[in-house]
Amino acid sequence: MSLRDRLDDAVARAAVVEQELLDPRTVRDPKLLASLGKEHQRLQDVVRLASELRQVERELDESREMASGDDADFAAEAHDEVARLETRLAELDEALKPLLIPRDPLDDRPAIIEIRAGTGGDEAALFAADLWRMYERFFARQGWRIEMMSMSDGTLGGIKEVIARIDGSGAFGTMRWESGVHRVQRVPATETQGRIHTSAATVAVLPEAEEVDVTIDDKDLRIDVFRSSGPGGQSVNTTDSAVRITHIPSGIVVSQQDQKSQLQNKIKGMQVLRSRLLDQRLAALESERSKMRSAQVGTGDRSAKIRTYNYPQDRITDHRIGFSMHGMQAVMDGNIGPFIDALQEAEVKERLRG
Repeated sequence: MSLRDRLDDAVARAAVVEQELLDPRTVRDPKLLASLGKEHQRLQDVVRLASELRQVERELDESREMASGDDADFAAEAHDEVARLETRLAELDEALKPLLIPRDPLDDRPAIIEIRAGTGGDEAALFAADLWRMYERFFARQGWRIEMMSMSDGTLGGIKEVIARIDGSGAFGTMRWESGVHRVQRVPATETQGRIHTSAATVAVLPEAEEVDVTIDDKDLRIDVFRSSGPGGQSVNTTDSAVRITHIPSGIVVSQQDQKSQLQNKIKGMQVLRSRLLDQRLAALESERSKMRSAQVGTGDRSAKIRTYNYPQDRITDHRIGFSMHGMQAVMDGNIGPFIDALQEAEVKERLRG
């Protein structure tokens, strides 16, 4: 389907959505109203850009006709206008492309982000902590809300594992590109001879699952309770409030101890379990699709190395699309937007080719 065909379909859909929003039955259905409201908001951008695109096309036709006239001065001026309008037309095409790709309904969901220290011992835990701070700063810039679910501290100020729920407009759709292995090359704080080490941390970004997304049978669960403890085994609770949930068919294990009560920990644990099960299913589907695709963007292989942070060369490289940029400090301060934009652009181009 051509870009213009997609555009015509989207404009027609916008008119339908407007009518559905006025339907009394829609007003009585809060979920439908919210869904149509989001779609209407997105399609309004398409309608606005489509209107400008058609106006530019009309003006371009007129300017090209004037440029072919006999008056040399008038034709030269028209040639300049043709160049300006052609540039604007190309800009509008690029702006419309991501808006005309069918939107994944999961993109608007809150995200569950899990960061774990990988190979590299204490340095890996320090890098995991650096990644978490990087994301925290990015979330703050987006105005998103962070709900901590669990955190396991490492030594020297590092993090063994952190799990958090991120709530904000387009949270999962934006952060989904961060899933994979992040590798760092630098001289660790623990290194006395100035040698460069390579360490890694894994990031998993899951769409928050609703109960209707994943059916979990109670008989498929094994739930163990134990006493919460802090670093070094120091007792934090005097009751067995921590919960470990094992999903027997998949082998997924979720431990939760950061909440004050056993019930709260179980609720949080089930929230993470549902998201992991949904993500497992989506990853399998995406992996199958990726066999027929040329790019690695959005691949279901979460064990793949996706990004390298090279401190000596002050360079960060995303291996999926071969995109690099300098300015390590700015990136670690939360400026990951250029990577997300480049990955989204690559995904749009790939899906338009398909």
